[in-house]
Amino acid sequence: MLTVKNLSFSYSNKPFIENMNFDVSGGEIFGFLGPSGAGKTTLQKILTGMITSYKGSVMLGGVECREHDNRFYEKIGVDFEYSTLYEKLTARQNLAFFASLYAKNATDLEKLLGSMGLQNDADKKVSEYSKGMKSRLNFLKALLHDPEILFLDEPTSGLDPTNSRLMKDMILLQKAKGKTIFLTTHNMMDAAELCDRVAFIVNGGIKALDSPHNLIMQKGAAKVRYTYFDGQEKSVECLLSHISEDSVLADLIKENRLRSIHSTEPTLNDIFIEVTGRTLQ
Repeated sequence: MLTVKNLSFSYSNKPFIENMNFDVSGGEIFGFLGPSGAGKTTLQKILTGMITSYKGSVMLGGVECREHDNRFYEKIGVDFEYSTLYEKLTARQNLAFFASLYAKNATDLEKLLGSMGLQNDADKKVSEYSKGMKSRLNFLKALLHDPEILFLDEPTSGLDPTNSRLMKDMILLQKAKGKTIFLTTHNMMDAAELCDRVAFIVNGGIKALDSPHNLIMQKGAAKVRYTYFDGQEKSVECLLSHISEDSVLADLIKENRLRSIHSTEPTLNDIFIEVTGRTLQ
């Protein structure tokens, strides 16, 4: 679905993205993770044909992105972080207008509005919407023409837990339909839950690329923490890989004196910091 070879891009002769290479398969949720200014948004703009003055090759759906025509946009749906809705129009009017820009017949607008809990507010002007409602409507706008490829930039930003769950379920539903999804997020929990693979991007380069699970297992060391009472409550931590060597734990299990025991794995955020030396802030 996507092949990026030797991609480089500069702002005012200053290198910004340098010699980037990666592939994305059809039907995959691929995450771009990195701090502000790392190059994520620039990369998204290249992939969506908004920036064409790059060097190297970026093939998306069989099309070199710098050589696309208008048919290119029939294949992709874009939901960037900032709303591109018309504030003076209602939600239904916004969707109807944007649907008219595509050659494909629009997906059922009422069904779309209902899928994100906006059916009862469909005739309100967007200016009356909360930030979270605008985020949900902007996401629906990307689905209007049933695109093969989705670009989502911080899709759960500003959403409460209930609507964040609804958004993530909708993203997973699109994946189940076979769509390829490019996800940019600062939320490591979202990335770990949703993405098949993630790329850590820092200073215009990819520092690591793998599934969240593999990154955690390769770079992190799972630990076991247990507590027991011996005059006072004591807490002990040991590496999961060395658990068979812990004679105290073996005796506690044999004597049924454990008060608690659980494993602790590093988070994707821990691995990001370890690999890049940076946080996502």
